[in-house]
Amino acid sequence: MRHLGLSNVTPQQLAEAQKLTDIVCVQNLYNVAHRTDDAFLDDLTNQGIAYVPFFPLGGFTPLQSAALDAAAAALQSTPMQVAQAWLLQRSPNMLLIPGTSSLSHLRENLKAATLELPPEIITSLDSIAAAPKQ
Repeated sequence: MRHLGLSNVTPQQLAEAQKLTDIVCVQNLYNVAHRTDDAFLDDLTNQGIAYVPFFPLGGFTPLQSAALDAAAAALQSTPMQVAQAWLLQRSPNMLLIPGTSSLSHLRENLKAATLELPPEIITSLDSIAAAPKQ
């Protein structure tokens, strides 16, 4: 049997595809600020389907960037490490494919996997998805 991944799909499209074959991965737009897939991600987690967010580190408004900057300062890390750590802590089926252009950037990305976000930071970051647009 074939195992396929899907990109840019809705829950309804996933259900249709699952009638035809096993789906092992969904890749949709998702990050700390763009959270329209929250319920879908939870459903995928329950089904054991991997989730790969595209644009995981971009598209933030100035207010959202300020919240990431504040969290990073509190944790002595970079805003992108915080954004990646938030994604990794959001769900156990989250698979990140952050781009890298250098060895130092790769090391920075790897540190995100060990960065533990305390509950107050997670609460702060969760609130930026609803922050007004600027």
